[in-house]
Amino acid sequence: MTTARGNVLEEITAIEPGAWVHLTDPTKEELSRVSDAIGIESEFLHAALDEEETVRIDTEEDQTLILVDIPVVQPEGTSFLYTTIPLGIIMTPDNIVTVCLEETSIIEDFHNNRVRGFDASKKARFVLQLLYKNASKYLQYLRQIDKLSTQVEQALHKSMKNRELIQMLRIEKSLVFFATSLKSNEVILEKMLKNNAIKRYPDDVDLLEDVIIENKQAIEMCTIYRDILSGTMDAFASVISNNLNIVMKLLAAITIAMAIPTMIASFWGMNVEVPFGVESTSAGFWIVMGIAGICTGVTVFILWRKKMF
Repeated sequence: MTTARGNVLEEITAIEPGAWVHLTDPTKEELSRVSDAIGIESEFLHAALDEEETVRIDTEEDQTLILVDIPVVQPEGTSFLYTTIPLGIIMTPDNIVTVCLEETSIIEDFHNNRVRGFDASKKARFVLQLLYKNASKYLQYLRQIDKLSTQVEQALHKSMKNRELIQMLRIEKSLVFFATSLKSNEVILEKMLKNNAIKRYPDDVDLLEDVIIENKQAIEMCTIYRDILSGTMDAFASVISNNLNIVMKLLAAITIAMAIPTMIASFWGMNVEVPFGVESTSAGFWIVMGIAGICTGVTVFILWRKKMF
């Protein structure tokens, strides 16, 4: 729990009016303690602890829940995945409560006083600053995804391995998560602009519009990156398929060329009369080899003219 004194956050041991309470993956005892101390609806506190919970704004008497999706980076095998999780922001007449399943860089920026003009006692502005920081974090992670996709693409130019292709699929999966969450957040922001779910001052309206613009920019960036990545994946799929066809064509040409001497040796190896009387001369072996070599050479020349090699 923290409170603001002179725009500086301070840790406190007891919940008091004006305090900001943040819960990260809380236990039942912690949820019960906060609910009893502030009088928050239990459903509001549990909403952000369900990863499948949809974003929404919900108001009960003098309490307002704003549930949005925030971006996080999660390890996945030897790499990592960009995904989203819910963040619950609960406004009461005296306090702000945030609930999340994991530690996030968004909350850490506020804890470390990295947000300009932050004041926990101004609840409406604080909520808008949280939402603005959330939209900015999406943009930051999208730039990281773009750099990562460029690196993977360069690696694919050098070697067509499954590892790089799996990384590209993981990046595409991350962009799908981001696109879905950003569009859901946009609906919430539009609702906040149209109604008075949160009491705002004139300056707060400008900040809310900035949040909406930042979120729209993130949506556009996400769409552009998805289109680029989709085109890149299709191009590499075609390249890999073409490389396979080239290899199969080369193997087929080699098989045909090697089949000629095999056929000639088989014919001469039969227990029947053969032309040129080669079986009765010591040079018979070389005559057969010469005929096989000439036939193979002619076959290779024809295949080369057909660009089979």
